[in-house]
Amino acid sequence: MRVLIVKTSSMGDVIHTLPAVTDAQNAMPNIQFDWLVEENFADIPALHQAVKTVIPVALRRWKKSVFKSQYWWELIELVKRLRLHHYDFVIDAQGLIKSAVLSVLCQGPRYGLDYQSSRESLASMTYHKTTRISRQLHAIERVRQLFEFSLGYSRSSETVDYGLSAYRWRSEKIIDTNAYLVFIHAASRPEKLWPVPNWAELAALSAQQGYQIKLLWGNDQEKQRAQAIAEKSSCCDVLPAMSLNDIASLFQHATAIIGVDTGLTHLAAALDVPVVSLYLSTSPDLVGTKGKYQTLVRFQQKHPDQDSEATMSVDHVWKKALRLIHTAKLDQEKDCIVYAQ
Repeated sequence: MRVLIVKTSSMGDVIHTLPAVTDAQNAMPNIQFDWLVEENFADIPALHQAVKTVIPVALRRWKKSVFKSQYWWELIELVKRLRLHHYDFVIDAQGLIKSAVLSVLCQGPRYGLDYQSSRESLASMTYHKTTRISRQLHAIERVRQLFEFSLGYSRSSETVDYGLSAYRWRSEKIIDTNAYLVFIHAASRPEKLWPVPNWAELAALSAQQGYQIKLLWGNDQEKQRAQAIAEKSSCCDVLPAMSLNDIASLFQHATAIIGVDTGLTHLAAALDVPVVSLYLSTSPDLVGTKGKYQTLVRFQQKHPDQDSEATMSVDHVWKKALRLIHTAKLDQEKDCIVYAQ
């Protein structure tokens, strides 16, 4: 059985689809998936064992070059590639008009969310079969239910398994052998950011426990932010620009990750690394990180009668991190004992 998944972006949405792929693979071991995804995120689905082919699409880049000839040639090549196979199922796991248009270009029966469930209702008109799934469920659960409906199976476990095996992440970069934490300090929207002084204070607390801090960045503005944090603490390393594969390898060797609501934080969660996720302006109820070692910290406004300045306590975040690190270490020690026996 060959299935095409249409889930192009964002990074977090792509990662949220992986547990459904694992469910399907467990129910139907011979199933194979192709995946249509934004070119910047193509490394992610490629690392799931059930995904045979990743088909990159450049919708974000094409928006900036719609009048250039290269755009039209790339679009023609994409259509040709999508028409190469007749799929047993085409599942639009995104529910947007753009993803629905892409699914129409493919050969095979199309499945998706109905008019009330889709993020953009008109998308539902392009599917052969639809199902209604509550918008009040977490994004991971919504996709899992969509796959169950489309492929006709019942999942064998409620465990969230992203199917990203550690050995499949390969990096040529040398990973620090000392204990370190990774701070994911940057996000696409300013309201998601935690103040630089807070990160610097958190780094100081980490240094007292012997941890080095690794700081990531993806553009010049984020690099400047990382440098501003590092200037306030001697234990911080501003890393060079890294690929997703290198970042995943960095995450897997980290003691823990502390990050704001952004795609890389979801990637860390998918790798079963201890993650403390900070939600300053968004609710984690529908799109929060899920994984083996996860702690969610919500921003809470102070009472109007109290100090008007509302902040997320650095001390509170650090205590959450220490508790999570301790839990992960205990589990590792238990695993070592079982293995030795």
